[in-house]
Amino acid sequence: MFFLIVSVIAFNLIAIFIPKRMSGIEILTTTLFSSLLESTVNIIFDFKYDLYGYFNKGVDLGGFIYVLGIFPAVNIVFLNLFPFKRSLASKVTYLFCWSVLAVIFELLYLRTKTFYYNGWKISYSMVAYPILYIILVCFYKYAHYLLKKSSK
Repeated sequence: MFFLIVSVIAFNLIAIFIPKRMSGIEILTTTLFSSLLESTVNIIFDFKYDLYGYFNKGVDLGGFIYVLGIFPAVNIVFLNLFPFKRSLASKVTYLFCWSVLAVIFELLYLRTKTFYYNGWKISYSMVAYPILYIILVCFYKYAHYLLKKSSK
């Protein structure tokens, strides 16, 4: 639990103090979307198929620490630093680095027993993280497009 709390504090401090390239409404919409995406994925893989979970099987108060403490902050940092105006190679490298970082943190959370596998494998996460990050980037671009379109 200690590592999780330290992670929450660290990610949130970074999210607060990082220079923002996103507007407030973009941060809000992408954070809400990432929370919905994360919740949907967890409903399917955790609750329906019982492949993994937080702390204990089923709904657990500790799981909300992840949902509310980690994922919104990671969303803000990830999207604010995303190299939107760089080459495709830069974008792929960025996605790869964040996916590796996510897998490392997942392994650390497994080791500290705040997260458990029950049929899930780290290789699944290695495939899932890039897909989830790409979905997040696509949603951000769509939200950004809608905001620009509505301001005309």
